[in-house]
Amino acid sequence: MRRKLPLEAYAFYLSLGQARSYDAVGRHFKVSKRAVTNRARKERWQEKVAAADEKARARASERAQESVEEMNERHLKTAQLIQRKALETLRESTIESAMDAVKALVMGVRDERLIRGEPTDRSAVNIEEVIRREYERWMVPNDAKERGHANGSS
Repeated sequence: MRRKLPLEAYAFYLSLGQARSYDAVGRHFKVSKRAVTNRARKERWQEKVAAADEKARARASERAQESVEEMNERHLKTAQLIQRKALETLRESTIESAMDAVKALVMGVRDERLIRGEPTDRSAVNIEEVIRREYERWMVPNDAKERGHANGSS
């Protein structure tokens, strides 16, 4: 007696994940691979699986992005709290005992800038100026080269 492939066969196939195969569906439902292949072709299982996989990847990517945003927000609040506490301590301290508060304030400001995507040190801010200086230092104008050759220097 031949068994008929039940309607939930596609759901089972989808649930197999990386181990998906028509053979596995056939064994599970005790039907031939040919019966599974025919149903899969008729119901377009491959297209449905591709769409379901893409949807799952999109959801995972969205959750990961939300997780990063939540982490950044949490870290930003922490950096701002450190800054507030450091400023409170600085107001209440003598100059000799305030170094720990200053260090905490610097750390809080640096972390906040980093989270907001801003440069965390002075050299990052002036990179354009460094490039300009190096260009002027190493690039010799054409008329200076010609004068050097005319004077016998190279």
